Amino acid sequence: MQRRSLLSGRELDESAGARPILDPWTGLARGEALLAGPEAVQLALAESYGARAACAALTPFRRGEILEAMALGVQARRAELVEAIVGEAGKPLAFARGEVDRCIQTLRESALEARRPADEMVPVEAAAAGAGRTGLLRRVPAGVMLGIAPFNFPLNLVAHKLAPAIAAGCPFILKPPMQAPTPALILGALAVQAGWPEAACQVILCEDSLAQAMVQDERPAVLSFTGSDTVGWKLKAIAGRKKVLLELGGSAPVLVLPDADLDLVLRTVPVGAYAYAGQVCISVQRLLVHRDVAAALRERLVAAIEGLAWGDPQRAETISGPMIDERATDRVEAWTRQAVEAGARVLAGGGREGQRLLRPVLLEGVGEDQPFLSRELFGPGMAMQSFDSLDEAIGLLNEGPWGLQAGVFTRDVQALFRLHRELEVGGLIHDDAPTFRVDLMPYGGVKHSGLGREGPRWAVAELSEPRLMVVRA
Repeated sequence: MQRRSLLSGRELDESAGARPILDPWTGLARGEALLAGPEAVQLALAESYGARAACAALTPFRRGEILEAMALGVQARRAELVEAIVGEAGKPLAFARGEVDRCIQTLRESALEARRPADEMVPVEAAAAGAGRTGLLRRVPAGVMLGIAPFNFPLNLVAHKLAPAIAAGCPFILKPPMQAPTPALILGALAVQAGWPEAACQVILCEDSLAQAMVQDERPAVLSFTGSDTVGWKLKAIAGRKKVLLELGGSAPVLVLPDADLDLVLRTVPVGAYAYAGQVCISVQRLLVHRDVAAALRERLVAAIEGLAWGDPQRAETISGPMIDERATDRVEAWTRQAVEAGARVLAGGGREGQRLLRPVLLEGVGEDQPFLSRELFGPGMAMQSFDSLDEAIGLLNEGPWGLQAGVFTRDVQALFRLHRELEVGGLIHDDAPTFRVDLMPYGGVKHSGLGREGPRWAVAELSEPRLMVVRA
């Protein structure tokens, strides 16, 4: 099986090389991705830049129609997409099915945003100099959107870039994840089949150096990147004048206060920590438990983790499957071993089977200087810590560099609203793991965790520019 770039909506015949597409579970090749070369990348930039007027001319109603047709196309190819997500990204079957369903919702929400009036009146007459004048603010497409998507949600995070671009009237160039390119290629083809201008659809399989050249190019107006903080901030530094949106992950914490419903904690936190081998940017990495309930929770949490289904992603009951590749597996294993050698205790799990499978692990006593806590683990590991006061917990978390989402379990409304005011995160999730996300909500982080927000409504705003007209009337 060969996967080829979509250049102006059509498969690119030429190739500048190939990358194998490996099944993370078996390690066997499923096919290869044929790479676009410099000439194809330059053509994609030129074609998309030239398609700006055609996209802007599409009415909001027509943009909504295109997105609704794409949603129907995803539904019709659901089985194929699920198989690609499991086989290329190693995502457990239940979560792969959920990702396809979420993609459909993302497309439908974007269709609603395409048709939602964005124009507004500006009360210029509120100023003395504005007497006899009327202000009208119109939102116009920002221009070409360059999107770079990660392997862990190879369909829905692609949709979170392409669908708002279509809703806003922006041509797009997408670099999909090379480990799992098939879902993005299918989504791009569905966009053209639904009526999106061919020249405005570029899905380019290429080396990172060519993606970096596109970031530096002046023609894209917006860069939307999801991935590691190291790469994201590097791209921002070279992006020039374009608007930059970054979703960069973190070390998502959960706070368990003394009055928490521990049964609810046990139903949600283990899955929030270990689903998809922790390869989610809001997987629970830090579990901060008030000392009054730490002992009661610890014993039950160990039993819950030991009972999680892990291994073959094709099984419907599997929670934690393989890591994406050997390098990621080696890194998580090394960080775990380093924490234990520095004094951390293994409470549950741990160990490796084969090249890419790690058993979910729970540690306690991990030092703040250990990468298991201080870096984004992006693997099936969680650190349990105790705290004595809310002041202590807030201070500990706010001192760190990350700020994507956090979870808190409590019945104390005052504590909940205090955390909402003071905790430096993009989102606070009550009585659930920070992995909770519905695709219509604003999603993103602060500090090292990124810039801007995803979610159709907020992404469309990021992909458009306000244009004011003042009429003397």
